[in-house]
Amino acid sequence: MKVLLAGGAGYIGTHTAVEMAAAGYDVVIADNFYNSKPEAVRRVEALVGKKIPCYLLDVANKKQLSEVFEKEKIDVVVHFAGLKAVGESTRIPVAYYRNNLDTTLTLLEVMQEQGCRRLIFSSSATVYGEPEKLPLVETMKPGFCASPYGWTKWMIEQILRDACKAEPDLSVVLLRYFNPIGAHESGTIGEDPQGIPNNLFPYIAQVAVGKRPKLSIFGNDYPTKDGTCVRDYIHVVDLAKGHVKAAAYAMEHDGLETINLGTGVGYSVLEMVQAFERINGVPIPFEFAPRRPGDVPECYADASKAKELLGWEAEKTLEDMCRDTYRWQSMNPQGYPES
Repeated sequence: MKVLLAGGAGYIGTHTAVEMAAAGYDVVIADNFYNSKPEAVRRVEALVGKKIPCYLLDVANKKQLSEVFEKEKIDVVVHFAGLKAVGESTRIPVAYYRNNLDTTLTLLEVMQEQGCRRLIFSSSATVYGEPEKLPLVETMKPGFCASPYGWTKWMIEQILRDACKAEPDLSVVLLRYFNPIGAHESGTIGEDPQGIPNNLFPYIAQVAVGKRPKLSIFGNDYPTKDGTCVRDYIHVVDLAKGHVKAAAYAMEHDGLETINLGTGVGYSVLEMVQAFERINGVPIPFEFAPRRPGDVPECYADASKAKELLGWEAEKTLEDMCRDTYRWQSMNPQGYPES
């Protein structure tokens, strides 16, 4: 069974490649390396013990993508390709709408032309907007999204719903991620954001190894337990294994399913900083900064549907998340080397 990871050289994509290979899938990667590096793919190959076909292309380029499908005979697609930073999306919204919608539409067109009918989409809890109640359940109507990034995910979900209604043989699984953190236990692959990190944990890790002097915590006046935002943090390896389960499910079922991938536990930003310090024995100096556009106060999952339909649930602990993040950053203080 051959799986195409569109945008597969990124943080979640590389970890999913390892888990897909371990599950017996033949993995193919397509990526433009906008926010990733070829070295990440080489390290995945070292972990899985074999070469992985990797195509340098923009997934929105229909001609190039069609050539990959024709050559590789793809059975299932996992769609990671897209810009992904909430804060950045509020500054350059047009780029987010253009990139994230175009990649999806091109993928769907090529899949239809090539007879590939199985798709796993990398969606996000941001589609729920600012929740009226918690935990977040898939049956809740998506709310008013707080950022252009969230709106692109919401729009793509709607595109995929409409496609499934029009094409009864199409199978789509929408995986709504919560907050992926951590790294592979080997320390050889992990999150390597370009420039200043947009997400909490890579920023903490860079402070821990001395790459940055201190952490900025955006907002300490939210209506939460300590005034900082609360999120559902999930280990990236658990998340990757969720994609393996979703691919197996998609091979056996037509239509569309929406599934949360989270732990069901919410931790505040301050709690995560304190946990990282305690578990790794390193200080994380920080300062409070103004709230960041697009952030909601609190967000965590009801992940019972994933257990029921996919037989999946998060297994890694908060200690695993903190230790694996620090191991990755300690072994790679500057991230992946330039290729």
